[in-house]
Amino acid sequence: MIGIVDYGTGNIGSVIRAVEFLGGECRVVRASDDLYDVDRIMLPGDGSFGRAVRSMTESGLYDAVRRWVAGNRATLGIGLGMQLLFEGSEESPDAVGFSVFHGICSRFGSGRIPLAGWSAIDLKRDSELFKGVPERPYLYFSHSYYAPFPEDADALLATNRHGMEYCCALFKGSVFGVQFHPEKSGEVGLKMISNWMEV
Repeated sequence: MIGIVDYGTGNIGSVIRAVEFLGGECRVVRASDDLYDVDRIMLPGDGSFGRAVRSMTESGLYDAVRRWVAGNRATLGIGLGMQLLFEGSEESPDAVGFSVFHGICSRFGSGRIPLAGWSAIDLKRDSELFKGVPERPYLYFSHSYYAPFPEDADALLATNRHGMEYCCALFKGSVFGVQFHPEKSGEVGLKMISNWMEV
């Protein structure tokens, strides 16, 4: 059972459809009790950092998800969901992330903002997440803020460029984060979700 965390900041329908298309069973998680019998969770990718943290705090979900990721339980953060795995974001200076990774997410200083559209990523190491995907897969992005490089270089899975090179995929144990939207990236993105479901 995959729990899809709903922090009320965007449409989670595409994530649900992707999981169900791949034969997975999912549950929308809006409160801590919804995590019962869930094997892994997805943190979807739309909305603002501060609003997501505030919504989870008000529902009592924030501490439950924080304990989940701190316990190295299977997690996939997508877009905003990846940024929530860091300590915070310039977008919402008072909001505290889950701190799986150190650092603060920053706003792009140049180029078109938001970055929206398809872009090739550069894979930096082998990973179960990228098993069976092209060497430079094209994936769909939509974001104005980017995550810092992880302190542990071995945690970096892939980078992208938008006026600069930045981290667009990383992991720590069973916790994965991707800045792109695999659920909106066609067959390649679906393959990545399928790989994660089997890790």
